[in-house]
Amino acid sequence: MTAHDAKKWFRVHRRAADPRLRLVCFPHAGGTAQLFHGWPPLLPEDVEVLAVRYPGRQDRLAEACIEDMATLADTIDDALQPWLDRPLALFGHSMGACVAYELALRLEARGIVPEHLLVSAHAAPQWAEHTALHSADDETLITRVRHLGDLHSGAYDIPELRDLLLPALRADYRLIEGYQPLHPAPVKAPITAYVGQDDPSCVLDQVLAWCDLAAPGFFELCSFPGDHFYLVAQEAEVVADVAARLARACNADQA
Repeated sequence: MTAHDAKKWFRVHRRAADPRLRLVCFPHAGGTAQLFHGWPPLLPEDVEVLAVRYPGRQDRLAEACIEDMATLADTIDDALQPWLDRPLALFGHSMGACVAYELALRLEARGIVPEHLLVSAHAAPQWAEHTALHSADDETLITRVRHLGDLHSGAYDIPELRDLLLPALRADYRLIEGYQPLHPAPVKAPITAYVGQDDPSCVLDQVLAWCDLAAPGFFELCSFPGDHFYLVAQEAEVVADVAARLARACNADQA
């Protein structure tokens, strides 16, 4: 992968010339890097944010979507190579939680253990929901998205926007519905699972099952008021919690 190809995978928010840590953020199904636009000013200046830009949307609209988890994780892993000179932490929301987990596995296989794996609004991989919404009609798929919460769902009422957004949404559902590892491997990184208290897609026991993928004593659950997209309304509170966990991780490394 060329340097140009690698750069198009991330929207980089840099506030310090020499960051101590990079936080790589993964959006949800149908989502974009814009989800994390407000995070950089809320984090310490020496934390650089890399928001992942999936193909098939926004300024990558002309590119084909990736519909297979292994291919997506492998490609992001490859694209991340120029940014491995600093410690990393990973935050993934919904589908992005599983992508972040898969990237953590790939990094650890090469001896790079993330400072923290932060997974949001998704059951542990071994509890993947067996649905087939990617093959449903447009209205059924849109209804499902609206059931999760009202995050820009009005765009689906505008025919021109609907035609632009649906292919990526359907491709992402095909990816996440095809991702059903029966025996996912544990990671060495500490795991924090975030959940909205009124998220209709998250059964608490299935979110708690992320603890099975962490070393003993290296898992925590954190809940916030709100639905599947709780992190939008609770952005300041969520980012403050993330920042505190990253600070503790860095302090532990220096101890």
